[in-house]
Amino acid sequence: MTLHHQRLQAALTADNLIKAPGVFDGLSLRLVEQAGFDVGFVSGAGIAFSRFGIADIGLIGMAEVAGCIQLMREISDLPLIVDIDTGFGNALNVQRTVRVFERAGASAMQMEDQVMPKRCGHMKGKNVVSCAEMVGKIHAFVDSRAHEHTLLVARTDALGVTGFDDAMERAHCYLEAGADLLFIEAPKTLQHMQLIAREFGAKVPLVHNLVEGGSSPVASAAELATLGYKMALYPVALLHAFVPTAQALLKHIQMQGSTGQFSQPMLDLMQINQLLGADNLLEQAKKYDAS
Repeated sequence: MTLHHQRLQAALTADNLIKAPGVFDGLSLRLVEQAGFDVGFVSGAGIAFSRFGIADIGLIGMAEVAGCIQLMREISDLPLIVDIDTGFGNALNVQRTVRVFERAGASAMQMEDQVMPKRCGHMKGKNVVSCAEMVGKIHAFVDSRAHEHTLLVARTDALGVTGFDDAMERAHCYLEAGADLLFIEAPKTLQHMQLIAREFGAKVPLVHNLVEGGSSPVASAAELATLGYKMALYPVALLHAFVPTAQALLKHIQMQGSTGQFSQPMLDLMQINQLLGADNLLEQAKKYDAS
């Protein structure tokens, strides 16, 4: 078992709720790890927003996500739960995705039952595949993973499409098919969340999305822990905070021609080099100095 698998297992067996901020590149991963988080969530939306400047509507491909994982894994052993959308196709696509993403360094993968191309779970107009098709994809995932410690988060978006009862039935089926964690996306009421926790909380770790502007009836990790959930995702929190700061800075530069009087804190070049470990890299380089 790799170190990142070990760290994920330790986080899942600990008593506390796991807070998993979204990561989408090396800098975001360093920030999350340096802040003391135990797990990072490689958000498909985060990759779409930051690297491609497009909405989360299923336009990012498997190879593009795999490349992001590889880059992040070069600098960190932080456990990474990777959003694989629908598995990028049918059951055979799922198998290839699992093999590629395991090699890239995924600790776990989140797969949903939307029709491809998917869209953000809190957007209108979603559709879901049949329960049987998703069960087949879960079997394909289990059969193709090289390590049993590579976990599957099975997500259903059925609640917003076919209703709460169908979402619960699907969750039972997905768990029976081999899911390691369950994620029932976008419950609309606290009662729904209580019913989900009552039915599944003692059987399997439950995941919930705390996306800003989403439709969650709870707002904090503390509330989730009280309900019996195990993991809170913050998929694009860093980007939601970054964008207005960046807009304000760019406006200031346009108006003033300088960053000197900008009202919000900024790092200087020395500080960001320190954050990124430049001194350590330069020290390592001395071993190979020709002089």
